[in-house]
Amino acid sequence: ELAVKQIIDCLGVTETEAKHIAKESTLRFGSMLLEVLRFPYINRHMEDFVTIEGKEHMAAGLAAGRGGIIATGHTGNWELLGGALSHAGFPIVGVAQRQKEAAADKFINRYRTMIGMHITYKDDVREMFQMMKQGWAIGLLADQDANRKDGIVLNFFGHATNCVTGPASLARSQNVPMVPIFITKQKDGRHRVICHPPIEVAHTKDKKKDIADALQQYQNILEAHIRAYPTEWFWLHDRWKSMRNRS
Repeated sequence: ELAVKQIIDCLGVTETEAKHIAKESTLRFGSMLLEVLRFPYINRHMEDFVTIEGKEHMAAGLAAGRGGIIATGHTGNWELLGGALSHAGFPIVGVAQRQKEAAADKFINRYRTMIGMHITYKDDVREMFQMMKQGWAIGLLADQDANRKDGIVLNFFGHATNCVTGPASLARSQNVPMVPIFITKQKDGRHRVICHPPIEVAHTKDKKKDIADALQQYQNILEAHIRAYPTEWFWLHDRWKSMRNRS
C-alpha cells in the first residue's frame, strides 16, 4: 500500500517495520479523536496533559509585537497543539479548512475555540493579516502536497517534494518570524510540545529564493521530527502525488 511504500522510501526500513509504522500511524487516530472529545475536561486541566519545551523560542518569535507564524504538521495530536500554546499565554489563531457539512464544521471549530484558539478559515487571508498586526500567531499545517501551480519543490527525505509556500510567504510579507512547533505523545500518555528557534525569512530582491530557503529549513526540522517519532506522522497522505503527476 501507499503508506508502506512511502515509509520504506523515506526511512529506509524493512517492509515489516514499515507495516508496523503504518499500522500505528493509522490506529492512533482513534485515541486522538477521543482526546478531542475530552477537550472540555482537558481545557480545565491542561497542565496535567501537556508540557511545553522551548517556550522562549515562541516568546522570541512574538517579541516584536507584529505577530508571527507557527509552522507545524499532521504529527501527534495537532488539534491539541494550539490549545496548549494558548493556555501558556500565547495568542493563537488556528487556520481551518472549511468542512463541506455545516454541522461538522461547527462541531470541530467549537472544540477548537473551546481550548483557547481563535479560528479563521484558510481563504480568509485578510483576517490573518489583521490578527498578526494585533500580535497574534497564525498556526499553519505545512506538511502536505501542494498543487504544482502554488507549490515549491524542495528536498524532503532525499526526494524532490512539492511543498506549500504559505508559512514562509506570509512571514516574509509581514516581516515576522516562522516558528516550527510540533507535539508528540509520550509513553505516560502526556503530550510534549517542542518549540524550535524562529526561522527568519530573508527579504531580498529574490522573493522565491527567500521563501525557498526558509521553507527548506522548516522541511529539515520537520523531517528530523518525523524520523524521531515516525508512528505519529500522517503517512496515509499521498505526499508525492503532484510530483508523480507532473507533465
